[in-house]
Amino acid sequence: MNLVLWSLCYIVLAVLVVILSVKLADYVDLIDKKTNISGAFIGGVVLAAVTSLPELFTSFSAVVIVKNPSLVIGNILGSNLFNMTIFGIVMLIWAKKFSKATVGKSHFKITMFTLFLFALMFLAVILGIDYSVFSISIYSLIIIITYIFSIRFMANDESDNDEQTNNPLTIKQIAVRFVILAVVLVSVSIAITYVTDILAEGFNLGATIAGALFLGIATSLPELTSTFALAKKSNFNAATGNILGSGVFNFAILAVSDILYRGGSVFDTKGSDSLVIFGFIATIITGLCLFLKNKKTDKNTNFSLFYRIMGILIVICYALFIALS
Repeated sequence: MNLVLWSLCYIVLAVLVVILSVKLADYVDLIDKKTNISGAFIGGVVLAAVTSLPELFTSFSAVVIVKNPSLVIGNILGSNLFNMTIFGIVMLIWAKKFSKATVGKSHFKITMFTLFLFALMFLAVILGIDYSVFSISIYSLIIIITYIFSIRFMANDESDNDEQTNNPLTIKQIAVRFVILAVVLVSVSIAITYVTDILAEGFNLGATIAGALFLGIATSLPELTSTFALAKKSNFNAATGNILGSGVFNFAILAVSDILYRGGSVFDTKGSDSLVIFGFIATIITGLCLFLKNKKTDKNTNFSLFYRIMGILIVICYALFIALS
């Protein structure tokens, strides 16, 4: 099969990832409305985990089946940078509404956790400093602990979602449909990992860059679709939780992938410097915007221009990464 057919195969699989993930997100939304679970927890943990299922299984496939850990680093860091770019685009398009919206205080704290994790990546990927405990990187252990703390903050955040639904499906019916779609999504995610590995070799791309461009974008399409849908409904709290929750969940995926990989450390890869640098910068910009919202000064002042500028800066970060790659 030539590269054109493989490229078409990649596009088809990417479309399937979007359709399946969006449908899964719909079922999670129904669970939210039918069970009165904390909205912050649903958006930042449950919905984020659902939309990050492609990253989860493509990363596991990369280390267990394909045995190419560079794809994992590129996939996770590329997905996180692309997710921040989605947040930047949301602020750019819906700046006025975002300026007046209310977002949970936990979002800023999760951004600080994300900055801390990017700092770890700077030590591991750029400086090449790594230590192992029982053949597991110390960074993996720190990431998992950080993710557990982030869940606690999101779970304790206030919820303002009192919306109900008249959907006739029961919780059991929703759960069965959710599981079936999740299994299909796993299969598609594994397939797209194989195709990415083939395209990387065919186009003479490094594995890390291929992971960031092909896997990173394809597996972030669910976050893109669901976040835009929430922004259109002016639900910026859930939209922000989805982006940030997906980010820390992705780092947890990186940690588990390292534990599963028996050929060394997944952090021992080259070519991810720009991903770490621009991901860190984009996260700082995001944190600045959320810090401003926590101060609630933008409720009485029109900060829409400021948010548009910040959104543009985040998009520029991703554009520079592409250019330097």
